[in-house]
Amino acid sequence: MSIDVLQSRIRKLKTPIVVGLDPVPELIPPELLAECETRLGTGPEALAESYVLFCKGLLEGLKKAVPAVKVQSACFEALGWQGVKAMQEVLALAKKLNYYVILETMRTDVGHIAAVNAESVFGGLTIGEEKYYPYPCDALLVNGYLGSDGIRPYLPYVKEAGKNLFVVLKSSNKSSPEVQDLVSGGRVIHTAMADLTLRWSTELFGSCGYGEVGAVVGLSSPTAIQALRKRYDTLFFLVPGYGAQGGVAKHAAYAFDRLGHGAAVCASRSIIGAWREQAEVDWPEAAAAAVEKMKKQLEAYVTVL
Repeated sequence: MSIDVLQSRIRKLKTPIVVGLDPVPELIPPELLAECETRLGTGPEALAESYVLFCKGLLEGLKKAVPAVKVQSACFEALGWQGVKAMQEVLALAKKLNYYVILETMRTDVGHIAAVNAESVFGGLTIGEEKYYPYPCDALLVNGYLGSDGIRPYLPYVKEAGKNLFVVLKSSNKSSPEVQDLVSGGRVIHTAMADLTLRWSTELFGSCGYGEVGAVVGLSSPTAIQALRKRYDTLFFLVPGYGAQGGVAKHAAYAFDRLGHGAAVCASRSIIGAWREQAEVDWPEAAAAAVEKMKKQLEAYVTVL
């Protein structure tokens, strides 16, 4: 089961850090972008190529430091087909380097469209006699607020192909309470989504004791993390919002069980953009230093056994 793979890699490296690969132009070192523009001209192709080279340097530099990466599809898709091609290259490299790879799409759809997406991401595409895997990854981060018919098409791949889903319960953006903290039928909306996520995990549990359908719980609401961990002790938590979004280690610790298991903490800009504050080193070195700093901060509150 894939959730066991993630948990075992976290234990092996003694760190629950997930690095978010969210490239945008302002995070690309100017000299790297200039080199790509010299070869390819000014436009989406050069920017997409800079994304590939930037992420390649990060992946190579962090492969012994973190167990997992999360690739943000929106950043790549913003560049059109050149960006999608770049994302495919980054996903393939991350898998080759043995990372646990999460693809963040933040979307689901009506049942038959969700089935198309599930097949392309998890099952592969059969065209003629050939099988293609355009988006190689271990897990997909999705928004489940469309309901069960947007999630169910993915579950056979979770059960039979060892894939994972991470469903948004409580996102890290500041306005999330406008919807996710509303009370309906005597329940807070994000706890209703947690109940659904647990239901979708029925019979889909790894030997580590956590469900193959995990939950996204942002660091912007530490009280929600505490309450959700206490109530849903078999949901694996993916915890975004560390660093640039204001999340801190003390609050991230609420997501873990007493053995330091059951959660992974995601940071993006504070790691991949660390080079902007360390002019004397290149971007992979700066990212590695930022990971080590985050690791020490977490270790003050979480011990992974």
